Amino acid sequence: MIRMMSAVLVAGLLAAATPLPAAAQVNPAHQASAADDKAMAADAAKTVDAFHAALGRNDTDAALALLAEDAMIFEAGNVERSKTEYASHHAGADAAFAAAVPSTLLKRTARAAGHLAWIASETRTAGRYKDRDVNRLGTESMVLQHTADGWRIVHIHWSSRAAPAQ
Repeated sequence: MIRMMSAVLVAGLLAAATPLPAAAQVNPAHQASAADDKAMAADAAKTVDAFHAALGRNDTDAALALLAEDAMIFEAGNVERSKTEYASHHAGADAAFAAAVPSTLLKRTARAAGHLAWIASETRTAGRYKDRDVNRLGTESMVLQHTADGWRIVHIHWSSRAAPAQ
């Protein structure tokens, strides 16, 4: 399902970036307005913020509640293929780290179409953790699906690098 959703999302993003000839375009009366898509993207971004806030409170239960059962998490070259797998492996460590070291959102892009949204964020995380100084720039992409229970995170991809000295 994730692969199919990813393919649909990529196709949608490409379609949004490449105008179709008038004859091939979908009737605008059947499409959500750009304002609706913007509002949906903003709503999805609130779910991403709630996920990070929960990790920052070291509240793994609240963070996990925002993940789809089949969520796929990519982090540091590793893959966790479900909410259950993430909960049993890295969720606790991610929450402990987020609670100890503050992260600042530097930039965010959010897009939504239909029942899918993607949120791309850039962050700076700086502080001290386990007697080590931390100063990292991070990138994050999340794909969310709108469900009867609201937005749920179906995919996360995290990466980071050492930040230049300030």
